[in-house]
Amino acid sequence: MTEHITKRSRNRNGLLPYLIVSPYLIHLLLFVLFPVVFSIVLTFHKWNIISPMEYVGLDNFKRLIQDRLFWKAILNTLQFLLVHIPLQIIAALALAYFLNQKIFMRPFFRAAFFMPVVISGVVVTILWQQLYGLETGLLNRLLIGLGLNRVEWLSNPVIAMISIAIMATWKNVGLYVILFLVGLQAVPRSYYEAAEVEGATAWQQFRYITLPAINPTIFMVVILSTIGGFSLFIEPYIMTDGGPLNSTLSAMLYIYKQAFGYYHMGYSVTLGLFFALIIVAVVVIQKLAIEKQD
Repeated sequence: MTEHITKRSRNRNGLLPYLIVSPYLIHLLLFVLFPVVFSIVLTFHKWNIISPMEYVGLDNFKRLIQDRLFWKAILNTLQFLLVHIPLQIIAALALAYFLNQKIFMRPFFRAAFFMPVVISGVVVTILWQQLYGLETGLLNRLLIGLGLNRVEWLSNPVIAMISIAIMATWKNVGLYVILFLVGLQAVPRSYYEAAEVEGATAWQQFRYITLPAINPTIFMVVILSTIGGFSLFIEPYIMTDGGPLNSTLSAMLYIYKQAFGYYHMGYSVTLGLFFALIIVAVVVIQKLAIEKQD
C-alpha cells in the first residue's frame, strides 16, 4: 500500500514540470511556431482573407523581384538608416558624455531626455507634424523670423525622409543616452588619471580610452538602431503616408499597404519574410565589420 502511494506521488511530481512549462509551450505553439509555418505556406498562395486560398507556386517571389515600388521602399529605408544611425550615435553619445559630468540638476536632465521614449509614437509624430507645417509650423515661423525662406520639410521629396529621420532620432535618443551612460560609468577612473599624468588632452582621453572602452555599447546601439530603423512605420504612415512621390514609403509601410490596403496577404507575407532576411543580413554584416575594426 505504501509503495503504491509512493509511486503515485512520483507520477504526480513527474507531471509537475510539464504543467509548469505548459503555458509557455502553448504560447510558443500558438503565437510563434504556427504563425511562422502558416506564413511560409502563405507565400505560395494568393489570399484576400475572404476567398479561399489559391495556390500560385512561386508567383509571389517573381512578383517581388519585379516590384519596383518595393525596391524603392527598401532604398528609402536604407536612406533613413544612413541618416538616422550616425545622428543617433553622435547625439546620444554627446548627451551621455555631458550628463556623465557633475552638472546642476543632473537627475532631472537624465529623466527629461528619456521622456520622449515613453511617450506614444503617434503623439510624438503628430507633434512633429505640426512643427514641420509649411505655413503655421513653428520651425518655418522661426525661419521667417530670421529672414529666411520656408522649408518644405515633408512635401519636398529630397528632404522629407531626412526630416523623418531627425524626428525619429529625437524620439529614441533617450534610450541610447541611458545605454551610453552605463558604458561611460563602467570605465575605471584610474585610466583617466593615468592619462592626465602622462599629459594626454581631453580629446586623446576620449579617443584612446573612452571610445575603446564603450565599444560594446556602440555595437549594441548600432544594432538596436538598425532594427528599429528597419521597422519604420508610424512616422511615414501618419506624417506623409509614404509621399511625396513615394519618397518616404518605408518597407514596413509598403508591406502594411499590401496586406491591409489591398488584401494581398500572400504577397505581403512574402515581402515580410524577404525583408526579415535583409535585416538579418545587414545586422550580420555590421557585426563582422565592427569586430574586424576592433
